[in-house]
Amino acid sequence: VQLVESGGGLVQPGESLKLSCASSGFTFSTSTVNWVRRTPYKEYEYLSTIASDGTTFYSPSVKGRFTISRDNAKNTVYLQMNSLKPEDTGVYYCSRGGDRGQGTQVTVSS
Repeated sequence: VQLVESGGGLVQPGESLKLSCASSGFTFSTSTVNWVRRTPYKEYEYLSTIASDGTTFYSPSVKGRFTISRDNAKNTVYLQMNSLKPEDTGVYYCSRGGDRGQGTQVTVSS
C-alpha cells in the first residue's frame, strides 16, 4: 500500500490550497479514505472522509471550508481547502485503514 500526499505549501490567511493523495497497492475504488493532520496543538486531528460511494464526512472544524473528493480513474483523493486560517497549519496526511502517507506541509501565515 502506498499513499503519497502533495500540494502543500505556504499561503496567506484566507487563501486556498488543493491537496492530492495518490494511491496504489490496493483496490482504490472500494476503499474509504481519510484526511487527518498533525498540528502544533493536536497530535492528530481528523478532518474528513470519503467513502467508496462518494459519501463524505467532515470535522466541524473544517466543514464548510474544506471539500473532499475522489477520482477513481486516477486512484486519487483530493482535499480542497478554502478560507485557510493560521490554525490550519500542520502536516496533512491521507490514510486508508492503518496506512498513512508521508504527509505534506501546509503553512498559513501572513
